[in-house]
Amino acid sequence: MNLFLRSRTFTTKALSHATVRTFAMENQYPARRFAPLSKGKGHDVVDGSMVLKGIVFDVDGTLCDLPEAEQKEAHKKIEDIESDAMRKQIPQAGLVTLMEHLDANDIKKGICTRNFNTPVEHLLTNHLPGHINTFAPIVTRDFRPPKPSPAGILHIAKQWGIISESDVADNGRPVAKRPLPLIMVGDSIDDIIAGHDAGAATVLLRSEGKEDLEKDPRTDLVISRLDELIDVLEKGFESRQR
Repeated sequence: MNLFLRSRTFTTKALSHATVRTFAMENQYPARRFAPLSKGKGHDVVDGSMVLKGIVFDVDGTLCDLPEAEQKEAHKKIEDIESDAMRKQIPQAGLVTLMEHLDANDIKKGICTRNFNTPVEHLLTNHLPGHINTFAPIVTRDFRPPKPSPAGILHIAKQWGIISESDVADNGRPVAKRPLPLIMVGDSIDDIIAGHDAGAATVLLRSEGKEDLEKDPRTDLVISRLDELIDVLEKGFESRQR
């Protein structure tokens, strides 16, 4: 469960499911497809499918989790995550296996989170072995505007050379609606909205209480473990049937 979302999701929940679904359907991209990783190296398009260039990850609830007691305490006093709570981070199942596979296939990795920098660095230093390639850029709580704005993901895309400064408006949104060769992986509505609005394909890491989000038209794929993405990417990413 993402530690920082309970107080930020009431607006979406207050809308009727029909209203949210209608808005999402009117603003969604066509079904997303990426070429199999083994065919994509050195290309931008293979057999009509875009080649994946990078994956952006959320942190809490995606790369790591916290025991339930620490989730409640951190929500009441967010700054505590930088002290005792962050030492109780639990890496998500399949984390290292997926990162090794992405590195082996030259897939860039970035982070876009509303977490503080300190617990993010703690996760990367203590729960990932030294041979794992660096996550860069890392967009944290200080970045403005934060998720659900797509600005953080678009900033990462600019740093990776996928888009240019002129592709992003002053409000942090894309100047033109177009799909990007990126995936956003997260566990919250903010992650899915930010990824979708940036033009990235979206992957939801399944968690209790997020069943409605699994059905959201902006969610391209749902997984239960991070390493489930390996088989998906090897066969060629394709949006689920909506």
